[in-house]
Amino acid sequence: MRKKWQISVPGSTANLGPGFDSIGLGLSLYLKLDVSLQDSWEIIHLDDNGPSEFELEQHLLYVIAKKIADQYGKELPSCRVALSSELPLARGLGSSAAVIVAGIELANQICELGLTVQEKLNLSSQIEGHPDNATASVLGGLTISSMDENGMVDTFHVSDIEASFVVFVPNVELKTSESRSVLPEQFERAYAVHASANANMLAASLMARDFERAGRYMEADLFHEPFRSTLIPQYAEIRAAAKVYGAYGTALSGAGPTLISIIPTTIAEDFVTAMAVKFPEHHIILTKADEYGVQVI
Repeated sequence: MRKKWQISVPGSTANLGPGFDSIGLGLSLYLKLDVSLQDSWEIIHLDDNGPSEFELEQHLLYVIAKKIADQYGKELPSCRVALSSELPLARGLGSSAAVIVAGIELANQICELGLTVQEKLNLSSQIEGHPDNATASVLGGLTISSMDENGMVDTFHVSDIEASFVVFVPNVELKTSESRSVLPEQFERAYAVHASANANMLAASLMARDFERAGRYMEADLFHEPFRSTLIPQYAEIRAAAKVYGAYGTALSGAGPTLISIIPTTIAEDFVTAMAVKFPEHHIILTKADEYGVQVI
C-alpha cells in the first residue's frame, strides 16, 4: 500500500443559466490534497479557503471519507491531509462538491476500494443532492446529468470546451439554502415549457460548441435567476458590461453570488482588464474548462 498521495479536484460552475441542477462545468480552479498515512488524524488548511477552527469529526472532508469507508465496510486509516484551495467558500464555485469528491477519492485511495467512475458519480451526486457540480468535479469538462429516485446518475460528458470563462467573485457569501428560499414552489405549465426549452437549447448549443448561441441561452433562464438576481451584487451591471466588452453571455455560477461569463479566448486578457477597472470590488478570475476531473498522483 502506498503511503503518500496527491489528490486534485477541479471546482465547478453549475446551471450556466437555465440548466438548473443538471448542467455543470469543471473549471481550472482546484482543491488540492497532500495525503500521508500517520498514527493520528490531522487536517491542515494551507490558505484561507477553509474553516479556521473545526472539530475533526465535523470537517466535511473527514465526514465524507469516513462515510464512504463505513459504507464499504472498511476501517479509515489515520492521515495527515494538507489542503490548499483556489475555491472560495459559499461563492457558487462548487467548493462543497469539490470537498465531497475529494473525500470520496481519499477513502478510495487509502482504503483501496477500487471505485469505478460511475460509483464516484453516484456517490458524490447522492451526497451533494444533485449531479451538476459533483459530476463536473469527477469528470471535468461539461456534464449534462440526471439522477433517478435511486440515486443513479446518467451523464453526458463533453471534454473539449474551447472557450474561456471569467468569474466575478464578490466579497460576500451566499448560502445555497438562502438562495433556494426565494425560488417559487411551482410554475404554470406554459412558463415551465418555455423555461425547459431554453435549458434544452443551452445544452444543445454547448454540445455543438456554438458558444454565441450558448451565451444567448445562458441569459435566458427562467428557473432561478429572475428570483435570485436581487441577492447578487451588481448582477445587472456586470451582465450588461460583459456584453459590451464581448462576452457571449453571463449567468450566475451555481446559486451565486459569483457570476460567470463565457468569452472568446482571443479577447480574454483585454476583457479581464476592462472588467477589473469597472468592478474593482470583485475578484475577477480568468479560467478555462478543466479537462481531466479528479486526479491522483
